[in-house]
Amino acid sequence: MLALEKIHAVLFDLDGVVADTAKYHYLAWKRLAQELGFEFTLQDNEALKGVSRMKSLEILLHTGGLETCFTRQEKEEMARKKNQWYVAYIEDITQDDLLGKADEYLKALRHNGFKTGLGSASKNAGRILERLGIRELFDIVIDGTLVSKAKPDPEVFIRGAKGLYLSGEQCLVIEDAPAGICAAHAAGMQCIGIGSKDDLPEAELVVESLEYAPIWRKGTQQCIN
Repeated sequence: MLALEKIHAVLFDLDGVVADTAKYHYLAWKRLAQELGFEFTLQDNEALKGVSRMKSLEILLHTGGLETCFTRQEKEEMARKKNQWYVAYIEDITQDDLLGKADEYLKALRHNGFKTGLGSASKNAGRILERLGIRELFDIVIDGTLVSKAKPDPEVFIRGAKGLYLSGEQCLVIEDAPAGICAAHAAGMQCIGIGSKDDLPEAELVVESLEYAPIWRKGTQQCIN
């Protein structure tokens, strides 16, 4: 059950919440796996949600049984190559890749006096927001270039709250991954999950997409949508 009276800001994850960029990550990881000689499935890809690039690489190599086969330098080169492919893929991203009328939801929150922020492991978050035409809808963007610890560590959300001069209890997080929900709770924040209750049982509320997320009167529990 959400307690909304003290909320002054909403912090968003990017992939799977605001925009459908996860498919481009998957295409790049799958291409790397194929180059290494094994298949990486959509089901395998679920384990990469919300985690850093290097941690994702470790998971991918473990999936292929190759986790002990490469040096640190070789792994860094693989991660660099994957990111090059990903950056090339997202050059084609458009507003059609926005999820759940994300732009309308952000505008409605801001119209009702709430601050908005982005907390993402992606080092390309700023570029993606620009391509989507929604950078101006965020008061603060904390991405993988600004944090050293990946979710479920709460660093990205703690930094977001501090940047908005708010406490954890004054911020609400919207996430689509268990690691992100854990990070939100570790930062002292409530969380709305995007997806299914079975997959995200720890979230205070779960909705299918931002299109169904609540908008409420600031300082109250009164929903207006």
